Amino acid sequence: MKKILIIQGGGRPRGNTERLIEAFIKGAEAAGHKTETISLVRQEVKGCLGCNACRYGKPCVQKDAFHEMIPKIQAADCLVLASPLYFWTISARLKAFIERFYCIAKPDLNPPLGRYERYPAKDCALLMTAADNLFWTFEQAAAYYRFALVRYIGFRDRGTLLAGGCGGSNGKPEIDKTDWLEKAYAFGKNLY
Repeated sequence: MKKILIIQGGGRPRGNTERLIEAFIKGAEAAGHKTETISLVRQEVKGCLGCNACRYGKPCVQKDAFHEMIPKIQAADCLVLASPLYFWTISARLKAFIERFYCIAKPDLNPPLGRYERYPAKDCALLMTAADNLFWTFEQAAAYYRFALVRYIGFRDRGTLLAGGCGGSNGKPEIDKTDWLEKAYAFGKNLY
């Protein structure tokens, strides 16, 4: 059994992203994993200020919900980042959440991959929804995920589910008219 922490980086209540997460959770729990979801819509996380207080043994200066999330992040085996596509990438809320990993990194005298710090060893995955379903729709978001989380932070990639063609943002969710919910269930069930 793995502990899977899902970070919902945006979307409308009962929208495409939330429904994709629900299907993923059903699959993961059917496989015996424990899941928890944190909504960044309901809990504010501010972006990193680059002040480096955390590098000098001080707590992060930002006063927000991230501090309460740190024990959950540390206890999780896998972080699943979920976001609707906003301006061809992940939401600003999710980007701010990722930036704040800086304050949980530890100094490393022999940093791997040219980094200056060491991050907790975790698995990660990406769930996204979008109205468009062009060949390049998720290119920017997938590149950021691979670069920031997998290559730089060093998380182990468990895969991505990029659900395009889910309907526009000013109408009702249309993900149920696609096969993405079934794919999300299978992704959750076969994550490990």
